[in-house]
Parts: sequence; structure tokens; C-alpha cells
Amino acid sequence: MTDRAGTPAEPDPPAPEEGEPEPGAPEAPRRRHHWLRWTALGCALVVLAAAGVGWWFYRKLDNNITTDTTADAELRRYEKERPPAGTSAARNILLIGSDTRAGEGNRKYGRDQGTQRSDTTILLHLAAGKTSATAVSVPRDLMVTIPSCRTADGARTREQFAQFNWAFEFGGTACTIRTVEKLTGIRIDHHMVIDFRGFKKMVDAVDGVEVCLKEPVNDPDAKLKLPAGRQTLHGEQALGFVRARKSLGNGSDTERMDRQQQFLGALVNKVQSDGVLLNPTKLYPVLDAATKAVTTDPGLDSLKDLYDLARSMRAIPTEKVQFLTVPRRSYHLDANRDELVQPAASELFRQLREDRPVLVTPESDRQDGSRGGDGKPDDPDAPGPSTTPTFTGRSAAEGVCE
Repeated sequence: MTDRAGTPAEPDPPAPEEGEPEPGAPEAPRRRHHWLRWTALGCALVVLAAAGVGWWFYRKLDNNITTDTTADAELRRYEKERPPAGTSAARNILLIGSDTRAGEGNRKYGRDQGTQRSDTTILLHLAAGKTSATAVSVPRDLMVTIPSCRTADGARTREQFAQFNWAFEFGGTACTIRTVEKLTGIRIDHHMVIDFRGFKKMVDAVDGVEVCLKEPVNDPDAKLKLPAGRQTLHGEQALGFVRARKSLGNGSDTERMDRQQQFLGALVNKVQSDGVLLNPTKLYPVLDAATKAVTTDPGLDSLKDLYDLARSMRAIPTEKVQFLTVPRRSYHLDANRDELVQPAASELFRQLREDRPVLVTPESDRQDGSRGGDGKPDDPDAPGPSTTPTFTGRSAAEGVCE
């Protein structure tokens, strides 16, 4: 076969097989679509896997939390006698450190006799607008009126004037909350209870907290043996540090509470400065320890609730996270017990109840030598409603070694 010029024509190229592109033609759309489908499927699988892992972590952390429905039910019985709920966005949370010996990790601190007392009790006031946080320690030896409370076996105690930490032994969390509300006139919105084991896990989750000791400590009762100087305390040592009485300072509960406040301030400072709340690899161990450590009321028994609370604390500058002890002095009938200093205590409670500011100053800045603060305003000549009372205490911005 020849073309019009009479030269032999090139043979016709073989026809492409079905499904193959013609020579020189662009890649078939079908093949591109095939690749895109596999890519999309792979991405979808990765997203689903990540979501599944995230959901698993969320459910695990959420299920760690123990809900205290017993206290919630008991408090509803006494709703009429409780202070009214606040109208602002401020919140009051009662933090209770239980000295129970029951449960894994707690038995080595003593024999469990079926009772427990509040080793540490702190009223945490979170101001509306996340402008400040004020943590007020309530001395366990403070003499207070404890209302009639329901015991674990269903019996009832009589109303009595006794040391504060008996309330937890008599009627658990509900009795302690009612005692604090009767003492302060402040409505407790939420509560958390943490035991020895939980405290240790919390400290370990942030890789320890730094403290400074002026002299060595050897306290077998607190299971504490430390050299002098700057050092980082982990779980067991940290627990001994905040619990010790006989081997640190003058052996009083006053110094122990001051030491607890210093330690908590250092803990808050470390969490904020280390960016724990913004780093998932650091955040998960903290959340895991925290959710396992606490027993809460139904209003704080989810991971979202606790995380929202942590975020609220993170938004507050460390200098506005304040620690103090309710104004008190030795009880006039027993030097081993405490009583409130008035009118300073009532002034502190009123400020918190009305979500008004308070200021704290270090003990070294005080001139009168009183303990627990006296509630004196900054400007004695200013009218009462506009003054800001000042109490002895510290802020989280102050290092524990200062």
C-alpha cells in the first residue's frame, strides 16, 4: 500500500487494548480517580483511628472519676438550712484531704479502724471572671459547731461543739460541708476528696515539686528522711513533707498548714510554667492521675468538668492565686485547739461570700505578729465597703524556696 507520493506507507500502529491509554495520550482519568479513592480511604482510616484512640482515652479518663452520690443526697435533705446559692459566676469548692488508711496504698500509714478524719481542708474560692483564686485553709483543730449528722450506719450524731476534723469522722463529706457552711455562711458549690495515694500520684504526674529545707529531716512517723537544701520531692517524700509535724518547724499544725500552702503554690506554679495544659504528652499523665485521685460531687464528675476547672485556674495569673489560713488563735480553754479571731474571720467570710477581693501579705511583712491575718483594710481612713482587707498568706508566684 502506498501513499499519494508513491512511497511505501508506514504500517498502522496496533490498536490499544481496552482500558489502556493511546500512545502519547494523557493518563486516563480512571486511573487518577482510582489513586484518589485509595488516598481518600487511607486518610479516612487515619482520621477514624485517631478519633477512636482519642475517644478511648477520653472514656478511660472519664471512667476514672469516682462520684460521691451519698453526700449529694444527704445535702439535699438540708437544702432549706444551707446558705443560698450565689448569683454571680463565682464558685466555691471544698477540697478535703482524707487521712483514711483504707484502700490500696494507704494502709502503710497506720491501722484502719473504720474511721477517717479530714487531714486537710481548703475552701477554694474562684472569683467571677477568672480574676483570682483564694484558697483558705481550715485548721483541723479549730473548735466549731458540728451539726447533727447521719453516720455511715444510718444513725445520727447530736449537734456539738468540737474540733473541726471530727465532722468528717462523724458524717463524711456531707457533714464537713454543712459544718463549713454553718461556720462561714458560704454556699459550697462543689467538693473533691483526695486520699494519700491520690496525692502521691498527682505529684508524680508533674515529675515532682521543688522545696528548700533549712536543715535535714528524719521523721519516721511521716516516712520522711531528707537532707538540707534545695531538692525535688516526688510522691512519698511529698506526702511526708505536707503531713510532717514533729520534725519540721515547731511541730504545730500552724506551720504544717503554711507548708501545705507553700507546696500547693509551687505545684500550681509548676503546672502553669511547664505548659502542662497545652502539651498533650504532659497533660495526659496529669489528667490520668487527677481523675484517679479524686472523689467528686455529680457536678464535677466528668473529664470535661475537671478540665474546664483546670482551664479556669490556668487563666488566673499566679500572683492572683492566693493561699491563707482562716484567722485563728489558741483556744482559750485548750492551747492545743484553735478558735476564730473576730471580727477578722467574719470579714474574710463576707468578702468571699460576696465575691469581693482580699489581699494576702507574707508573715514577714506583718508588724503585729498575729497569725492568720487580722482583716485590716489597706487604708484605715477609707469607707468600709470600698476597702480591701489584708490577711497573712502567700501567692503561687512566690517560690517555695523564697
